[in-house]
Amino acid sequence: MHEQTIAELRIAIERSLKPRALEIVDDSARHAGHAGARGGGHFRVTLVSDAFRGHSQLERHRLVYAAVAPLMNTTVHALNIVARTPEEASAKARPAIPDP
Repeated sequence: MHEQTIAELRIAIERSLKPRALEIVDDSARHAGHAGARGGGHFRVTLVSDAFRGHSQLERHRLVYAAVAPLMNTTVHALNIVARTPEEASAKARPAIPDP
């Protein structure tokens, strides 16, 4: 439904944060009738970027919001952001090895 918006989000995030991995999912259907939504979709953004090194989760979210600022409150109403460094993503991908 929001293919154009997903493409615009992808371009803005790639331009600003140079992610190694980026996934954008349209979650708008899950928020239909959401109080306060005056337009724009809900999106889940998961990304891995070197730009997040040394930044807190709050700072990482601010970096993502700054990258997509022109889209907010027009074609984008809300973002659910998962922002990791490459090291965090790699650690998350490795299966836990139980202690002997």
